[in-house]
Amino acid sequence: MSSPRKLPDQRWSIFPANPQQVQGLAQATGLSPLLAQVLVNRGIHTLEQARMFLDPESQTLPSPLEAFPDLETSVNLLHQAMLQGEKIAICGDYDADGMTSTALLMRSLSWLGAQVSYAIPSRMTEGYGINCRIVEEFYHQGIRVILTVDNGISAYEPIVRARELELVVIVTDHHDLPPELPPAQAILNPKLIDPGSPYRGLAGVGVAYVLAVCLAQRFDQLQGLINPLLELFTLGTIADLAPLQGVNRRWVKRGLQRLPNSQIPGIQALIQVAGVSSGSQPHGNSPNQFANQAIAQKTLKPDDIGFRLGPRINAVGRIADPQIVIELLTTDDPGIALERALQCEQVNQQRRQLCETIEQEAIAWCERSQIDLKQTRVLVIVQPDWHHGVIGIVASRLVERYGVPVFIGTYEESAESEAPCSIRGSARSIPEFHVFEALQFCEDLLSKFGGHRAAGGFSMPGENLEKFCSRLQEFAHQWLEIQHLKPLVMIDVQANLADINWDLYQQISHLQPCGIENKSPIFWTPDVKVIRQRLIGKGHIKLTLSPQSQVDQPLAVRPTLEAIGWRWGDYFPLPETIDIAYQLRENTWNQITTVELELLGIRLPQGTISPTPTAPSTVALTEFYYGDRKYCCTLAEFNFKSELRIQNLQGEVLAIPLGQQTGLLGKCRAQAKSVDLSQPFFSALVEAACRALAIKNW
Repeated sequence: MSSPRKLPDQRWSIFPANPQQVQGLAQATGLSPLLAQVLVNRGIHTLEQARMFLDPESQTLPSPLEAFPDLETSVNLLHQAMLQGEKIAICGDYDADGMTSTALLMRSLSWLGAQVSYAIPSRMTEGYGINCRIVEEFYHQGIRVILTVDNGISAYEPIVRARELELVVIVTDHHDLPPELPPAQAILNPKLIDPGSPYRGLAGVGVAYVLAVCLAQRFDQLQGLINPLLELFTLGTIADLAPLQGVNRRWVKRGLQRLPNSQIPGIQALIQVAGVSSGSQPHGNSPNQFANQAIAQKTLKPDDIGFRLGPRINAVGRIADPQIVIELLTTDDPGIALERALQCEQVNQQRRQLCETIEQEAIAWCERSQIDLKQTRVLVIVQPDWHHGVIGIVASRLVERYGVPVFIGTYEESAESEAPCSIRGSARSIPEFHVFEALQFCEDLLSKFGGHRAAGGFSMPGENLEKFCSRLQEFAHQWLEIQHLKPLVMIDVQANLADINWDLYQQISHLQPCGIENKSPIFWTPDVKVIRQRLIGKGHIKLTLSPQSQVDQPLAVRPTLEAIGWRWGDYFPLPETIDIAYQLRENTWNQITTVELELLGIRLPQGTISPTPTAPSTVALTEFYYGDRKYCCTLAEFNFKSELRIQNLQGEVLAIPLGQQTGLLGKCRAQAKSVDLSQPFFSALVEAACRALAIKNW
């Protein structure tokens, strides 16, 4: 097999093994030791913690009326308005969280007999959040109560205007708090409650759900309403990437059980159009006292929402009219529901095509520009004619590809024809880089910005672009080291391929729902043999893998597993022997369901020392000259320690662990010889490599 051009330039972080705790948890819960290690990695160390995690219904919850200071006031204001027949209007948002929140409150308030309508600002012309135009329109429509969902906490001026018009404003939001809160009559935001509260991680739809349930209880009309609300809560919570902890974990687990038999025609239609099928559940007698509580009925998994249902909803908010989704989720007519679901499918196809086109154009621009990311440490791309509704998705893909924070934007015509074009953009980040703080660092150059650590949005005059790039690079150099500039793969535990079977996959269901703050288990296996590999679809690699220790067996009897590497066509063909990091997934073909590996990371076996492009844990190679001879150097990791590697034209590598006075010199680690770095030649060579990599003396 020919050598590959390169491998994904990743850094692996593997949780340390904890055999004593793992053994105790495995025996007490009946889980595989592999999954007991995952529990330890998630901060679960006692049997009581494991019981509450595996059976979240066993946790005693405080009343939300005690947790949210303004919740009772909000319920009283809505109750009084409805008794007096006053008109109520919801101001939502155009992402999945905002649209499901709007639909949830539309359904619940209508069910309770309110006169209710809604408005969502235009993504294209107005941007995020309630604004003065919407407030004025509500006023002229005779609205007396404004209820924001998934927005409003930063809308100081619009809410001041609403108060001037003597309107009642209830803000329900979950975003970070501004320095000055708006003057609403009531504010519901989990950022305002005790950090240790189980309600702390609620998304916008979660806050709306709490309000709707408490209001329905006030009217004693919760029966018949709770299940549809729970389904919308589940859809929005997962699609918004809210942490699956606290009440989110408890309620999402319930909602996933109900979604396959949803009482909302629009969700039924969306499941049908998206081709989502209910996954298989664990079966048989289990020694696990918690596993015996397995759900008997079919259920969906968070990935079904995150990768199938959620994108079809989000696509509408990105490039089409959010009213499509609101009608989808509020109608009780199956015919209308199917029409709207088909519209969502069509819009999502357009969104995917837009993303693919922009991604390829962005990659081509990067290759032409030959940007030195070790120098800039941040990637800024601004091009005309890109749809700003999808550039955030493209930014995420570029972060995966290049391992640096990405700020991507497109030009928009100014409202004043003679004024220069403005730029509107999105940002996505890596763990060590805080997007919102970076935007704050550029505040004087920006017209508008917002976000959090991992993502953000911004707009600015086009004439500020060069200064913006320079300022971001300055910020990046303050926070990012060279070793940060590659994607991070967080790995739970080492597994043998022989450990991977249907029983293990079924046990993972007891850790569900998995998602943000409760990632699906990620395993790794060293020295895996690639038996077969081929390209499929649009740049994916399909592989057949076998343990290296059993490669001498005939292929017909050799244990093998199928694997998929999504969008890894650039790395095809892979080496014959690799270390792999992966999670497990179901694959159904010809009505036969098997477990396969979804590859998240690959690297050369760590017994190899080579800074060539196939090396796994290295940053990009840097060329330099010493004594009129050409060398290549890079930083890498070996046995979880940093290592400087220098290669000559003959293929010999000098590997120097951080802080060591000796190095290994040779073409492979097993046959390398030890060298004294205090010798003048090696000392000067290392110093030259450090200068080339812009690092301090090694």
